[in-house]
Amino acid sequence: MVKKYRVELTAGERGELKGLVSRGRAAAYKQTHARILLLSDENQGEGPMMDREIARVLQVGTATVERVRRRCVEEGVETALSRRQQEKRRPKKLDGSGEAHLIALACSAPPEGRVNWTLQLLADGLVERKIVESRVTPVSGPGKGD
Repeated sequence: MVKKYRVELTAGERGELKGLVSRGRAAAYKQTHARILLLSDENQGEGPMMDREIARVLQVGTATVERVRRRCVEEGVETALSRRQQEKRRPKKLDGSGEAHLIALACSAPPEGRVNWTLQLLADGLVERKIVESRVTPVSGPGKGD
């Protein structure tokens, strides 16, 4: 099978990646991505390893190997070494102060007639105390009231 995204590192890039791996000071994911690129390099003497073999050796998924190779070819070595920024993150409902109120509420006695706090009661309590404007509505799905 011919690879669509072929990693061809320069001698300088290969040296930098080997240094990053041998120093062992970078984040684990960054070291793993560097190893993926080194093992995928078309310009190394032995030629590139197969994706499934790289995945087995490094104990990652083949999709990770493919994704790192693609990012290297499309966006460069530095981008391939870093994590992709998540774009669809919801803004947090609670800041540090709100989290403190939540913890204080959870540590207090539950409402009358209840033995324990539930997530729903805590959410309603934060709304009542005007810590948050509204609670997150639970997503319905299998086993969620359908």
